[in-house]
Amino acid sequence: MSAADEELYSLLVPLADERLIVPRACVAEVVRYTAPVHKEGNRNWMLGNIGWNGRDLPVVAFEGVIGKDVPAPTGRTRVVVFYSTTGGIRAGFFGVLTQGFPQLVRVNEDVLKLDSTKGWPDGAPVLCRVKMINEFPLIPHLEVLESLIAAELLKGA
Repeated sequence: MSAADEELYSLLVPLADERLIVPRACVAEVVRYTAPVHKEGNRNWMLGNIGWNGRDLPVVAFEGVIGKDVPAPTGRTRVVVFYSTTGGIRAGFFGVLTQGFPQLVRVNEDVLKLDSTKGWPDGAPVLCRVKMINEFPLIPHLEVLESLIAAELLKGA
């Protein structure tokens, strides 16, 4: 196998104090931030819905999901639209608030190393933290995140 075959195009998604790293194939689009319509009774990390491609797109603040403060939107805030893979979200997609523009990176086993630093509560939608050159991004557990979003959507229905 060639080195190019072992590389994965990924996105580094900037959060307030962290970064996520996700395969590029998980992301449908990155869109401009618009204020979500919040439903009473949802947790603070469930920001609400925005209109996207004729759908009501649920948008979350990942920081809030892992027990940190939900960041205030700024002029650089965007929404990363992820494909839903579990079928639990009727829209088929969900959004994660980002505090800047995601950066496209190519990764392979030579640049990614497991980092044992934790920093999130048990049950949070995080698989692990990795060391990538000078970055320490989190790898989100997208299926767990989707199930948390689906549960919040049922509460607000």
